Amino acid sequence: MLLVYKVPSEPSRLRVAVWRELKRLGAHYLQQAVCLLPDTGRARAGLASMRDRVVELGGTAVLGTLTLGDRDAAQVRAAFLANSQRDYAEIVEECETKFVKEIEFERFRENYTFEEAEEIRQDLDKLKRWLAQVVERDWLGAPGRRDAEEHIADCERLLEGFEADVFHRTVPAEPSAVAAGPSTALEGAGCAEA
Repeated sequence: MLLVYKVPSEPSRLRVAVWRELKRLGAHYLQQAVCLLPDTGRARAGLASMRDRVVELGGTAVLGTLTLGDRDAAQVRAAFLANSQRDYAEIVEECETKFVKEIEFERFRENYTFEEAEEIRQDLDKLKRWLAQVVERDWLGAPGRRDAEEHIADCERLLEGFEADVFHRTVPAEPSAVAAGPSTALEGAGCAEA
């Protein structure tokens, strides 16, 4: 499918918003304001919605299907694969640099707090959402998905280890009386039944 559009030049945030939404759909730009998506139900609905949005913003848009020759189809296919592959590589990079380094830094600082573990958990959740978005717009099954999924799984294990350390360093050990049973623990605390 092909979308050709024109958005008013001012304010520029409108053009950026349209571009961002189209890229979020997984669109491949042939040139400024001319983009392609495979002809699927989800892409068709997304492009129709964006066409309507462009018109609402005071612009113009034309949406249609396009038949490509073998050479052009191969070129477009390669571009879609490269876009998705680049997205997967960015996720791997984010895992290897920011996420892993964050946990290493907190261990170095001995910052074993629930709040820090929770903040890192939120970072992992963002990575998982990002991966889900990339998978959704990976129309052709680009290489790199498995590697990105494995890095996310490694981050999950790393965080679980950090959370376990936080737990063991912040939760007081159970007194041996509590381990003996509730009535013994209460009696030992001067709370014997009357």
